[in-house]
Amino acid sequence: MAGRGSRLRPHTLTIPKPLIPIAGKPIVHRLVEDIAGVINQEIEEIAFIIAKDFGTQVEKDLVAIAEKLGAKGTICYQEQPLGTAHAIMSAKESMSGPIVVAYADTLFRADFTLDTTADSVIWVKQVEDPSAFGVVKLDGDRITDFVEKPQDFVSDLAIIGIYYFKSGETLRAELQYLLDNDITKGGEYQLTDGLENMKQKGLRFVPGKVDEWMDCGNKNVTVETNSRLLGFLHADGQDMVSNEARVENSTIIPPCFIDKDVVIINSIVGPNVSLGRATHVSDSKIKNSLIQTHAHIKNATLDNAMIGNHASFDGNFTSISIGDYSVLE
Repeated sequence: MAGRGSRLRPHTLTIPKPLIPIAGKPIVHRLVEDIAGVINQEIEEIAFIIAKDFGTQVEKDLVAIAEKLGAKGTICYQEQPLGTAHAIMSAKESMSGPIVVAYADTLFRADFTLDTTADSVIWVKQVEDPSAFGVVKLDGDRITDFVEKPQDFVSDLAIIGIYYFKSGETLRAELQYLLDNDITKGGEYQLTDGLENMKQKGLRFVPGKVDEWMDCGNKNVTVETNSRLLGFLHADGQDMVSNEARVENSTIIPPCFIDKDVVIINSIVGPNVSLGRATHVSDSKIKNSLIQTHAHIKNATLDNAMIGNHASFDGNFTSISIGDYSVLE
C-alpha cells in the first residue's frame, strides 16, 4: 500500500487510500478481516508495506488494526515504486510459513474453503471484460496459465490481487531471483513472473473464487463500493446507526452507517450513506454518498458525493468530491 492513490485525490492528500473508511471502517481493516474469515486460521503477523512519508500516526493506526485481530503489526517501507514483486520483498523478513499477499485497495466477499494443500491459491472473480485484467486459465481446478490483459479471449477469471502461499520462503526465493537477475517488465519487478517460475517448477496453483469484488481506485467506484458494502452489511442484519447519534425531525433510509456524535437535523439521509463521527447535517438530502468525520453539511442535495474529514459544504452542487479541511460555502 505504498502508492499515493493519485486517482482518489484530494482524499489521499492527507491519508493513504487504504485508510479511507468505507461504512465506518478503513478499507485495509475490512480487507484483513475478510481475509481472516476465508483462511480461518490464526494470524500471527500483518506486515504493511508503505512509503516512509506516510507518517507516524498512519503507522500507529496500521499497527492498531493488526492488534485488533490479535496479530503483530509490522511496518515495512518500499523506497521506490519498482513493481509488485519489489514491494512484496520489502516485507521479506516476514515471509515465512503460510502467507497471504494482498493489494490493499480492494474489498471482496467470498464463501469458499481455502485449499491449504495447494502450493498457492489465487483469488479470482468472473468478469464481463477480461481484457482489462490479468486472468488465469484452468484445467479442472488447477491453474495452468497467467495471462495479462488478454486481447483475445482465454478466460474470464480475473485476478483480484489476493494470493495465498503455503510457503513464504518459496515465494521469497523466487522473487529474490527476479531482483538478483534484474528480470523486469516495463522497468518493474512483477509478481506474475515469480508465479510463472513457480508454476514451471510444478507447484500447484488453484483458484479461490469470490462472489463480490469491490474496487476503491477512484471517487466514483469508492462511493459505489461504500453503497454495495452497506447493502451487504444491512442484509447480514448489522445495526449501523449509533445510538449516540442525534436525529431531529429527520428520516434515515437504510442502509446507512451513522457513527457516534453525528447530528442530523431537518434532513433526509439515505439510502447508501456513510456519515463519519461527529459530522453535522442540517436541511439537506443525502443519498449514495460517503462523508468522513467532523464534516459540516447544510442546505445540500447530495448524490454520489465524497466529502473528507473536517470539510464544510453549503451549496447547490450534487456529485461533489472535496478533501479534508475544504470549505465550500
